[in-house]
Amino acid sequence: MKLRSMLFVPADSERKLAKSTASPADVLILDLEDSVAESRKPTARGMAAEFIQAQAAGMSASLFVRINPLDTALAMPDLAGVVVPGLAGILLPKTRSAADLDHLDHCLDALEARAGMEPGTVRIVPVATETPQAMLNMNGYCATTPRLAGVTWGAEDLSSAIGALSNKEENGSYSPLYQWAASLCLTTAAAAGVPPIDTLHADFKDASGLIAACRASRRRGFRGRIAIHPDQVEAINQAYTPTEAELAHARRIIDAFAAQPDAGTLSIDGVMVDKPHLTQALRTLDAA
Repeated sequence: MKLRSMLFVPADSERKLAKSTASPADVLILDLEDSVAESRKPTARGMAAEFIQAQAAGMSASLFVRINPLDTALAMPDLAGVVVPGLAGILLPKTRSAADLDHLDHCLDALEARAGMEPGTVRIVPVATETPQAMLNMNGYCATTPRLAGVTWGAEDLSSAIGALSNKEENGSYSPLYQWAASLCLTTAAAAGVPPIDTLHADFKDASGLIAACRASRRRGFRGRIAIHPDQVEAINQAYTPTEAELAHARRIIDAFAAQPDAGTLSIDGVMVDKPHLTQALRTLDAA
């Protein structure tokens, strides 16, 4: 499952749902949480389910739903309403620990059976840093459900939870707590063997800032990014797709080790490369 670009779409907006069918995003996240008013949530559930059933088979994008947090009374009605054939995954907000994923896993077992879906069809991507509890419990993801497809992080709800006036410094960079959250996302995803997905770039009109943020993010190890506006998707896809030069270099490393399988290190263009470089080269080809 490719998670390079994951675009939020308010599930109660008929116009935005219709427009999303033409998006080049790898994943559409039909949102039942923050972008939907309380009074509209039952309507949004029904519209999300109808959209999935009508569109999933003909779309290249995977269809996810962001439900409301598990510790609210909205979560179970959300799940009961949207687990239908065609649903690819759940984006789980405000996760507190890996125990939330295990609980969601059991719920999905029952709901998939009710819907006549293959067990394990619906994957899970948690937003793993939105609560203070989550920040202290990230190590639990290493032994959680095989439904885990990726890990992403968020700064907005965390700053609200701790009472911060802002999650950024005066120069616009993230404050240390949120830099730590991003680092925890990276290491947690690596330990669990799934891709880390970077958080949103809030200013959707700031195209140059988005491109710079994506380049820095990919250098650090992130494999994709959340999008909050359709205009962000193309830039995200391009930023997280290896260039032809990167692919050519990766193939040279792979071919060199294939020609000398017993070698521990090799020289390419006067630079020593070893097995970690081979691992990265294979990952580069996989990302393409």
